[in-house]
Parts: sequence; structure tokens; C-alpha cells
Amino acid sequence: MNFARFISSRITFKSKRTFSKLIVRIAIIGIMLGLGVMILSLAVIKGFKQEIREKVRGFGGDIQIVKTDNNTSYEKSSFTDSADVVKNIRQVKQVDAIYPYATKPGIIKANNEIEGVVLKGVDKHYNWDYLKKALVAGTVINFTDTTDVQLQIMISQLTASRLKLKVGDDLKMYFVQEPLRQRKLKIVGIFNLGVDEVDRTFVIGDLALIKRLNDWNNGEIGGYEVRIKDFDKLNATADSIDDKLPIKLKSHTILENYPTIFEWLDMLDVNAVVMLVLMTAVAVINMISALLIMILERTAMIGIFKAMGAGNWVIQKVFLYNAAYLIGLGLVLGNILGLGLGYFQQHTHFFKLEEGSYYMRFVPIKIVWTDVLMLNLGTLIVCLLVLIIPSMLVTRITPVKAIRFK
Repeated sequence: MNFARFISSRITFKSKRTFSKLIVRIAIIGIMLGLGVMILSLAVIKGFKQEIREKVRGFGGDIQIVKTDNNTSYEKSSFTDSADVVKNIRQVKQVDAIYPYATKPGIIKANNEIEGVVLKGVDKHYNWDYLKKALVAGTVINFTDTTDVQLQIMISQLTASRLKLKVGDDLKMYFVQEPLRQRKLKIVGIFNLGVDEVDRTFVIGDLALIKRLNDWNNGEIGGYEVRIKDFDKLNATADSIDDKLPIKLKSHTILENYPTIFEWLDMLDVNAVVMLVLMTAVAVINMISALLIMILERTAMIGIFKAMGAGNWVIQKVFLYNAAYLIGLGLVLGNILGLGLGYFQQHTHFFKLEEGSYYMRFVPIKIVWTDVLMLNLGTLIVCLLVLIIPSMLVTRITPVKAIRFK
């Protein structure tokens, strides 16, 4: 063991000075709280982003392919379902699944109440995995009976509450066209995505119903819904799909369809940066204060070491090693605090939220181990680099004055 490390270990573990111990404990607590808050902040922000993103993706897919025209309404223009187009889209590496769909605005009338909605029509190939998780009552649409399926509808819990409806109830839905058309539908399921833009707007039914209402040919659809494997590659995948589409078709990503939601999620990243900077600053200030007090409290010891021939850098390393021990202890405690609370929330959902404002009923947590590792390394490196400056106070202490100071 070299001289600097030996002396720093004696200072760290066998010091009997009560005042410096108090300051050291405060510094350790500061690092613990700072790291714990940083871990939780990133975990909560990433949890929010993932949960909300998956809610929207689960309903609307990642990319929607529609006819190239100036139609910006909910009722998209039809085009012919083409096996060649589907085959070309599937050749894109990131494409996971593709489903046909159509949408049509309508008005629900029930219990002397009316509600404007958009009927989303899907077929038997639709992936119900996410909507099954979002069900609060009933089941998803059953495509076994091709006639009965056109009478089935799924509505959101928000719409059900407004219209005082439940699973098994009948409702009338009016479609404003020439001539006006009405359909009596039966509620088979009630879902709650927790995303107001979706729950307030959409109901789900059979694609064949929309085809009949619009007098489309059997092979016509309103669009394709594409789901991809890696959401981080959304824009690149959309560009690749565009290259394979005929000129009559175009694609829209989920970012374009729900810009408000994703702009809000991007703003959370700014909050995370601000939080990380503030917490790191708190940890650094605490350690600088502790280091300066330890140096001043051991002025006589520094003078004796200099009189015995120890250089400034050797003595600086004594205090830097000491600071590293303290920072390490603070990091260990910070990890226990941050990860402990994170896993507690993951398994219990103890901390609740107002779903109308935050799109979910509890604080979501997503712990990414690379983030935890980078936070630990970043805090350690920043603190040690910054502490080199106050440790240079050692160079201004002369042996004669230091020994007299004792």
C-alpha cells in the first residue's frame, strides 16, 4: 500500500474528530440523496415515455399507410388491398406486422344522450394483445360468425360512462352520409387506454361494416396499420416503407398522428437534464465543503508531512483518496435508495396518479442498467475532477506556519 492510500485509510476509518465526521456524514447523505433522486428521475421519465408510447402504439400501430390525396378527415379514401404491396412492406427488416383497417365518423345515441365518435374497423387478423390488457369489462370482438360480428362494438370506459352504457347493452350509431344510415350495435367490450385523445374519440368494430356502409368493393380498405420491432428506428423504417409504396399511397408515423403527446414526452427529457445537473451540483458542493474542512482541520498534519519531505501532489492524493472513499459510500447508499424505491414502486404501484392528467393510474418505473451505471460513473468522475481544485489548498500551506497552527 502506498503512502497516500495508507494515510487516507487512517483518516477515513480511524479518525476521532467529531466535527469533521459530522460534515463527512452530511456530504455522504448529499451524494446518497443526489444519486437516488437521479436514478428515480430517469426511471420515472423513461417509465412515463414507455407506458404512454405503448398505449398509443397498442391502439394505432406505428405507421399508417393511406391513399395519397388531400383528405385530412377521419374518413380516409379507399384503395384496393394489394398482396404485392403487403409483400413489399413486409420485406422491410423492421416491419413486425401489417393489418388492414378503415375509419368512419359517426354519432352514438343511447339513454337520451349523444356522443360523436370515430368507428375504427378491423378484421380477424388484427392483433388484440394490447387491447386485451386494456379491457375493463367484456371481451374483444369475435370474428367467428361473419354476420354477427358486424353487430359488435367496443367502446372506451370514458364513452360508456358518459352514455351510461355497459357490456351487453345495445346502442344506435348514426353515420352522416347520403342517405343517412343507422346501425344497431351491441357492446361486447369496454376498454380503457388512459389516453384521452383515443378514449374520447374512437370505438372499435368490424371492417366489413364500414365497407358495407361506404358501398366499397370487397377488396377495398381505408389503410394499412404497420407495427415495427424497434420504435427507436421509426423514422428510418417509415422512409424504407415509403420507398416501396406505389405513388398512390403514402405513410404517416404515430409521431405525426399524435404530435401533442410526443412533444410532451420530449419535454420530459429537458426536465431530466435539469434534474441531473442540479443533483450533481448538490453532491459536488457537499463534497467540496467536506474536503475543505478536512484539509483545514489537518493543517498541522500537512505541515509535518511536508517537513518530512512529502510533496504537494502526494498530500493532495491523501485527501482525494479520502474523498473517493466517501463518494463510493455515498454511491452505494444512493443505489440502495434509488433502486430500492424503484423496485418497490414497480411491484406495488404504491404511488398513484390522476389518470385524466397523466394518462395512467400510477407512477411508472423503467430501470435501465446502463443509465444506473453511467450515473454512478458520471457522479464519481465529476466529483473527483472538481475536488482537484480545492485539494490544491495543500500547496499554499507551509510547514512552519502549519506546525505553529497546531
